[in-house]
Amino acid sequence: MQRRHSIRLTCLAMGLLLLAGCASRTPAPDTQRAAGQWEAQQERLAELQDWELKGKAGLRTPQDSTSANLDWLQTPYYFRILLSGPFGSGRSVLEGREGRVSLTTGEGRAEAESPQALMQQELGWSLPVSALTDWIRGLPAADRPHQLEKDELGFPAHLEQDGWEIDYRDWSRVGELWLPRRMKLTYDDLVVTLVVTRWQPEPDEDA
Repeated sequence: MQRRHSIRLTCLAMGLLLLAGCASRTPAPDTQRAAGQWEAQQERLAELQDWELKGKAGLRTPQDSTSANLDWLQTPYYFRILLSGPFGSGRSVLEGREGRVSLTTGEGRAEAESPQALMQQELGWSLPVSALTDWIRGLPAADRPHQLEKDELGFPAHLEQDGWEIDYRDWSRVGELWLPRRMKLTYDDLVVTLVVTRWQPEPDEDA
């Protein structure tokens, strides 16, 4: 029972941490950033609406440490996150449209009206999904207190908001944008890491 709960926690936490966005092709190495680039791309960051990405996510708690492969499709009206990994859960699908979110695993299917409600229903706790839609792009959530430290080139390095600490470890050149490639998110003893290996800005409409 404890292992099944851990698997479900992993699927929900990883999936819901990633309901937000950026976009592009295969990331380039973090070797060409320059001062002023981050400020110059703020408007384009806010305009990103559609993408598909592949990567890896990890979750560590005092009781467990697991990882999963990630395939994530996002549009303005629909998202689908496929998770698979070595922890024995097979394939898990987190998907939703406005007003309905579902999680399908080998144990069955659960639904709720929002990602937050689904987490509360299945786990008894929730993540700040609305803030994560900004954090994953390197932005603080709007209209809430935060502390942001930048590196020598003006890119975000460390963000504190809503009790979370977000460390930006690496960046990728994605078309004309620089986007986070490697992130670490910490809340008390919950640690989530994310590494993006491929971005695609215009996913297949039939996907």
